[in-house]
Amino acid sequence: MDFFAQLFNNQILWTSIFACFLAQFIKIFTGKEKLVDFSRIFMSGGMPSSHSSFVTSLSTLVGIKQGFDSVEFAICAVFALIVMYDASGVRRAVGKQAAILNKIVEDLQNKKHIEHETLKELVGHTPKEVIFGAILGIIVGVIMS
Repeated sequence: MDFFAQLFNNQILWTSIFACFLAQFIKIFTGKEKLVDFSRIFMSGGMPSSHSSFVTSLSTLVGIKQGFDSVEFAICAVFALIVMYDASGVRRAVGKQAAILNKIVEDLQNKKHIEHETLKELVGHTPKEVIFGAILGIIVGVIMS
C-alpha cells in the first residue's frame, strides 16, 4: 500500500482530526459576546478546547486499538497531557499578558494619541475549557472506534 493510501485509511488520524473540528464548530455557539459567532470557528481559545479534544481522541483510540498498557498509548497520553497543560497554562498566561498590554496601550493612546495594534487575548484555555475538550475527545474516540 502506498503512502497516500495508508494516510487516507488511517481511522485514528481522521477521527482525531474530526474531534478537533467538532470542538471548533461547537465554539460558534459558546461565545460570550453573542449567541452565534461564526468567526470563532477560526480562533484559538474558547469552549471547548479543540487541542484537548484532538489529543484525547487520539489517546483514546490508540488505547482502544493498541491497549491501554501499550507503549503507543503511553506516548499519546504523555503527549496529550503536555498539550493540555500548555493550553491551560502557558498559552493562558500569554492571553492574560496580552490583556494587560492592551490596557496599557489603550491608556497611552488616550493620553498621547499613539496608534498601536491590539494583541490577541484569547490565546489559551481555562481549565474548564480543557476538561470539556478532553471529555469531547474521549467521547468521539469511543463512539468512532
